[in-house]
Amino acid sequence: MFRRFVLILAGASLCFGQDAATPNPAFRKIEDTPNLPRVLLIGDSISIGYTEPVRAELAGKANVHRIPTNGATTVVGLKGLEDWLGSTKWDVIHFNFGLHDLKIMDGGQHQVPLTDYENNLRTIVQRFKKTGARLIWATTTPVPDAKVNPPRRSADVIAFNAAARKVMDESGVAIDDLYALVKPRLEELQLPANVHYSKAGYDVLAHQAAQSILKALESHF
Repeated sequence: MFRRFVLILAGASLCFGQDAATPNPAFRKIEDTPNLPRVLLIGDSISIGYTEPVRAELAGKANVHRIPTNGATTVVGLKGLEDWLGSTKWDVIHFNFGLHDLKIMDGGQHQVPLTDYENNLRTIVQRFKKTGARLIWATTTPVPDAKVNPPRRSADVIAFNAAARKVMDESGVAIDDLYALVKPRLEELQLPANVHYSKAGYDVLAHQAAQSILKALESHF
């Protein structure tokens, strides 16, 4: 039986509240179970938060890996793509960039302008398509209607998601709408005045991400 592989890209840094002195389990080395898909999560800290529950949900169904850093902006993604993809064959790539791109800098501009964000995503998708993998785009999750540091605006999340959806629709990339999933439940799932989530929130995000991966796998084989 041939080996199957999954790559999930979405966000990577230490999870909110993680003790900096304690290694984050999201970054642990995964020993593959033969003949199971391999999953790699790439993106911002939101995906770091749901890495471990995705692993738990896909136990016995996929080997869940992730990049060993914060995927951050699309600029960082473009620089890291080759190292992140490596020489391994992937079957499914589940990815996100946006929460860092739309961050408001000291001069009032986005960290990555919207037009550049869209162009960067198009380049990233083109590179992913060369892998032959099934691609899944995860929409950027909402920001609270509260003062957050660094500053982010709800309207920008909508605009950046719209630009990303345009790219994905053009390229035939499946969309995992995490934004729509949690938007009605922010008070329940998101930490107060924070872009990050409670354990329950990450579990909700993880369940949908895992289900989107399984769906892609079913259509891939």
